Amino acid sequence: MKNANKYRKSYFMPPEQCLKWTGRDYIDAPPIWCSVDLRDGNQALIVPMSLEEKLDFFKFLVRIGFKEIEIGFPAASRTEFDFCRALIEQNLIPDDVTVQVLTQSREHIIQRTFEALRGAKNAIIHLYNSTSVAQREQVFKKSKQEIIDIAVSGAELAKKFADDYEGNFRFEYSPESFTGTELDFALDICNAVINVFKPTADSKLIINLPGTVEVSMPHVYASQIEYMCSNLQNRENIIVSLHPHNDRGCAVADTELALLAGADRVEGTLFGNGERTGNVDIITLALNMYSHGVDPKLDFSNIPATVKTYEELTDMSVGQRHPYCGELVFAAFSGSHQDAIAKGMAWREEKKLTEWTVPYLPLDPKDLGRQYDGDIIRINSQSGKGGIGFLLKNKYGMDLPPKFREQVGYAVKDFSDKNQKELQPDEVYNVFRDGFVNVADPVKFTEVHYKQEKDGINATVAVNVNKKERVLSGFGNGRIDAVSEALRRSLNIKYNLTSYSQHALDIGSKSQAISYVEIKTSDGRVSWGAGLHTDVTTSAVLALISAVNRSEMI
Repeated sequence: MKNANKYRKSYFMPPEQCLKWTGRDYIDAPPIWCSVDLRDGNQALIVPMSLEEKLDFFKFLVRIGFKEIEIGFPAASRTEFDFCRALIEQNLIPDDVTVQVLTQSREHIIQRTFEALRGAKNAIIHLYNSTSVAQREQVFKKSKQEIIDIAVSGAELAKKFADDYEGNFRFEYSPESFTGTELDFALDICNAVINVFKPTADSKLIINLPGTVEVSMPHVYASQIEYMCSNLQNRENIIVSLHPHNDRGCAVADTELALLAGADRVEGTLFGNGERTGNVDIITLALNMYSHGVDPKLDFSNIPATVKTYEELTDMSVGQRHPYCGELVFAAFSGSHQDAIAKGMAWREEKKLTEWTVPYLPLDPKDLGRQYDGDIIRINSQSGKGGIGFLLKNKYGMDLPPKFREQVGYAVKDFSDKNQKELQPDEVYNVFRDGFVNVADPVKFTEVHYKQEKDGINATVAVNVNKKERVLSGFGNGRIDAVSEALRRSLNIKYNLTSYSQHALDIGSKSQAISYVEIKTSDGRVSWGAGLHTDVTTSAVLALISAVNRSEMI
């Protein structure tokens, strides 16, 4: 990169050290949340939402639990104005929800804003004007005092119109481009506005300190916020609000550190949709808190439905790796990850744990409406026996012995590799079923009869070997041992039965049993087979014959 010297630092550190926030290690309570999806998010869409879509999105935000919602810039267009009127006239705003509207500090725009809000039960008038060095010098070409005069005049007009219009109004002021503004000047202009509104405990003023353009590392923004919180007049009656953008990709970090520094409120959007690289992502912030045991007071318990509604209304898409919400964020393809997750889940069940400590999963996907069998363990050629075993157990009830999982794992990975694709759960099950369960070639089981003798059991087994009917007989200390001896002696094969287990199926038909058998051939090869049948003993016989067939001894 050749032109780095054309760039310079465009932010300002506080005139005093502001590092008290470094003594806190987590956010212990949620801020006041304000969604700006219907204003900042909407104006960032290629095709802004229609009136009907905005109404649906507003109801969507209310269901999530937002109590403050910025609904637009009513003076900007007819659609924005009509949307505001529709919410009020159709009585769509719940009593505990406050709508917020944006307005520049200009008289005719402020008046139009109040006309849109006439009769509102609870509304915030959000005034702003830009204060950064770049904006003052290049756009407005005004002095600091002239910029302060714009803010003060807007505040005075807002107070005047509030007295003239029906409704319950509160106020917010933003020194837009705060992050590029000298801190002493940002403080002066905010205090000047505070002196106009004279907030009280019953009528607090919101001072919003936006990262209109993210120009610094997160710790700088935190120190700027701490400085403002420590020096604003009438601080006890001020709600310090944040509105970070994501130009450097650090909006979540900016917000979290600024909350540690004393801020009370956050303006952001779902999934971070906003101008340029976006606004701060409220879902990520809220679920970060949730993962630390703090209830964010927003309902994201069905993330798949939240994603679906958002994408339908905005025509935007949520990335597959988007924190908490993407299709793949809980998916483990790596064998070692899958094994750790499977063991962690088993540990949790065994110990009856209430706290969540599963490796690789910062929170329980089920809390977000995700499913273990399809969302966590994803199977491809990189997967391992642990993940494949986890999927077979949790979705199909097949609790394979560890060594059997290894053989099935190789078969599944080989199938995925040959087909060059991720396997769906049913495809994994089909590889297991077709390759290991009730294998009937070259030996096909027909029936078996047992006779109790003095020293053991005699088994007479009817089979079809290479399409020829045969009756085999053998003697053993138990039924499976007798069948095994019949196979060895009559088919002239040599092996040892080294492992046998079975269980009832918990999922699906509870009347079925599945058995797992391991044999070791005379040349040291290990072969596994599974048998599925309504009769427990028959399922074991089928598992044994499956293992023999897979051994390729016949």
